[in-house]
This record gives sequence, C-alpha cells and structure tokens, in this order.
Amino acid sequence: MHNFELVVIGAHFGVWLKDEISKCLDKNILLVEPVPYNYEILKQEYSKLENIKICTSVIYDQNKKEKFYFVKKESISKLGKHWASGIGSFDKQHILNHRTKRFKIENNDIQEIDINFITFDDLMKKYSIKSINKLQIDVEGAESKILNSIDFSKIEIRQIIFEFKHFDGTFKEGEKLEAFKKKLSLIGYRLKQLDKENILAEK
Repeated sequence: MHNFELVVIGAHFGVWLKDEISKCLDKNILLVEPVPYNYEILKQEYSKLENIKICTSVIYDQNKKEKFYFVKKESISKLGKHWASGIGSFDKQHILNHRTKRFKIENNDIQEIDINFITFDDLMKKYSIKSINKLQIDVEGAESKILNSIDFSKIEIRQIIFEFKHFDGTFKEGEKLEAFKKKLSLIGYRLKQLDKENILAEK
C-alpha cells in the first residue's frame, strides 16, 4: 500500500494542474480523466514518469458499464469556450444545461461512449492507495455520489478540494451540499470556501 501526495478526479488535460504537479514530482500522483482527447494529452505529458498514474475510468458510487458524454473535440473551437473540453458527464442533460447565449451547445455537439464506472474504493484498491495528502474532485455533478461513497474510516485524506456548484444538480446547491458539509465537520474537517466554485476541507 502506498501514500499518494495528489489524487485528481477530473484532471481534464492537466493545464491547471501543472504547478501543483511540479511541487510533488518525486511523490505518487494519480490523475483520473475519462474524456479520450484529454487523457491522451495527460499520457503524452506524464506517461514516462513512473510515479504518476493515469486512470481513464469514470469514478462513481457503483461499478457498471454505462454511457458517458462529453463535448466533441471538433465542437470546442466552434462553441468558443476553452472549458467545454472539461464538461464530461454521466448525464447528457447536464452538458446541455450549460447552454447560454454565448455557449450554444446542441445535441450534435455531444459524443457518447460506453465506459467502465468504478467506485472510489475500487480505485484505491487498483492503485494500492492507503492515504492521500490532497484529493481534488471536479466531476460535473457527480461530486455528491463520489464523496458520499468514501468510507473515511478506511482511508486517511488530509485535504479535499471539491467543486460544489453542481452538488444538488446543474448549477444547484442545496440540502445535499449542506448535509455533506455537516458530515465532513463531524469527522474533523475544517471547511473553507475557496472561490465561487470550490470548497477546501482540511484536517
């Protein structure tokens, strides 16, 4: 079993992680990213470093083979938003709900693939992880499912940074978020809102 300095679920193509990764290049890192054109970039960047593992499964609260949706590579430039490549989801409607006057996404901009969904517990077993210094999660609405499935008595996680803006549905924060924040507080985490989208929980 191993200690991991950094585990990122929803690593995108790593551009926003470069500084974080550079701080711990000599330690164990796991990057999870299921969107094919994103994980190919991650592999090109980091596959030669033995301490950096790249997982292409979707993390969820159950094991299954299911459809996964993301913006087609060829639609990203047309839509005019760089973040479009980062909104892969198990829920197609979640992606369509991002439609605005300036982001006119349509059904034909979305690609679907069949992919393996695995639990957080199985992810830990797959990479023999016994503890995590920093866990980052940005998974477009699946945060609640994943975080609530973690058995915190089985693994030590010092810091958790998670996107909360979709915790109760697309662009919704409510009872699920408040219940999870309370759960974290009860098991010894101190909570701090970092910005309009992310919360830090730290022991």
